[in-house]
Amino acid sequence: MSRSSSGIVAVLTAAAIATVGFLAYQASANASEALGGPSATPSASASASGAAAQPRKDPRSLPADSGSGERVVYSLRDRRVWLVGEGGKPERSFAVVPSTISPDAGTYLVSSRSGAVTGSDGVRVEHVVRFANVNEVAIGFSAALDGTMSAPDPSLRTGGVRMKRADGNALWTFATVGTKVVVV
Repeated sequence: MSRSSSGIVAVLTAAAIATVGFLAYQASANASEALGGPSATPSASASASGAAAQPRKDPRSLPADSGSGERVVYSLRDRRVWLVGEGGKPERSFAVVPSTISPDAGTYLVSSRSGAVTGSDGVRVEHVVRFANVNEVAIGFSAALDGTMSAPDPSLRTGGVRMKRADGNALWTFATVGTKVVVV
């Protein structure tokens, strides 16, 4: 290989390493942003327009317009529940798996509770806290006895909003009959 050929190979190798490094950095920044973490660089569209990048809202923060006072807040979009104490501060928040049938946004009251039953999907559940009815399907929170949180069969008409057993225990203690449930 001639001296000029090895120089070209060295330049091309350096350029390839720089390109891979830049792409890895970009992927890392985008992955952090997609996971809700801080992004090291503003988005390309914000940079191009000259506008400042808007910080992403933490999906775990209590939704605006979710009522006041002691309540359970259920966000359909975020697939999350908050247990909000008397002072209006969330005491606990956790992810849930929605049922195939969801209630409309609005305010409900816990209407009944059951310690352990078989859910409308055939799964044994505990700490069932019911708060709505949609087309003759009871909607409520529960935890599967086997600890699973799998998505329900979309062909079934189910109303069970599933959560982990520890979260189900906390909700059971918090949400007695008459407790307000706000669906957003």
